[in-house]
Amino acid sequence: MADLQKLAKLYFDRCDFETATQYYSNLSEHFKKEKNWDEFLKAQNFILRMYAELEEFDKINAMKEHLQDLVLNEGFELSSRTYYTLGLFTFYKEQYAVALDYFQKGLQIALTKNNKEDICHSILGVSNVYYMTDRLSDALKEIYNLKVFFEVLDLPLLKISTNMINAHILRKLNRHNEAMEILWECYETLKEEKNIHMLASLLYGMGLTYEDMGDVDMAKTYLKLAKGIVDTKSLKWLTRNINNKLESLGVRPHNDYDLIFNAKGNTITERRQGVVDFKNQFILLDLLHLFMQSPGETFSKELLVKRIWKQDYNPSVHDNKIYVTIKRLRQMIEPDAEKPKYIFRAKNGYYLNKNTRILLEH
Repeated sequence: MADLQKLAKLYFDRCDFETATQYYSNLSEHFKKEKNWDEFLKAQNFILRMYAELEEFDKINAMKEHLQDLVLNEGFELSSRTYYTLGLFTFYKEQYAVALDYFQKGLQIALTKNNKEDICHSILGVSNVYYMTDRLSDALKEIYNLKVFFEVLDLPLLKISTNMINAHILRKLNRHNEAMEILWECYETLKEEKNIHMLASLLYGMGLTYEDMGDVDMAKTYLKLAKGIVDTKSLKWLTRNINNKLESLGVRPHNDYDLIFNAKGNTITERRQGVVDFKNQFILLDLLHLFMQSPGETFSKELLVKRIWKQDYNPSVHDNKIYVTIKRLRQMIEPDAEKPKYIFRAKNGYYLNKNTRILLEH
């Protein structure tokens, strides 16, 4: 079972929640048959946490009912960590009063059992609720309590989470430089931990801080970085917050664009066709990039030859070459190459439809 638990945790840390859920479900059934309720609840807590991140609220409610039945029939108690995870579930639903109640119940159980790690989780949950409800002084008091624990406990990821919420609180208090200093310290620590979820959360926090500091360009940069690494299928709450903030800053979601040019990956994403790989198709990629830089502008044959092939235009040499290249480009990006919607012929050249919604990613 120990190897199976390690494997399940590995998939959990990678945000492969589909696979991790299967493993933890198998572990739950095994420990349930053995009536090993401590290990059973640990496995259940991971499943609850994943369902919370996935916003599978119906499944969480079903699990709650199942756990309550087991508590009545088998006579064991829910763990502090179970209450913490249920608190996260209601926190994501913005039911902050209910979340606070769960976190405080978890804290009481952890204090009774003197489980310091669970105490820290519960306090972190409480501080998050205080932050979201603008009880900032109360949140800072809880942060201070956590820092006292971290002087004797080695809980690096929990410490990073605490520091990030501390930075958010300082940001709300307009102490932006202090907030950013803490976030950069978190970044240095995360380079060792390699936790994608926390890194995305950190970049999101940096984006918010830069926005509050008035540097919108830097805010967009860090929010885009966060969006680029977050697992959109598994981390729905974080993804939604990142997307909402980007949209408020004027950055449209990808599905609002007809063509997305990715310079690093040498790919084009077309709304209907998806990702089109231009690997080793440098002429076609350069040609499309030229069009996308100036939608609606007609590029003459002379200019196309000069810009793309770096040659002087010669009709007998280049007319057919241009025709064939445009045809190949249409075949790659047009949903229907026979009825093009992007690349059009002009009197003496070609142009990209000016109504094409484009995004150039560098």
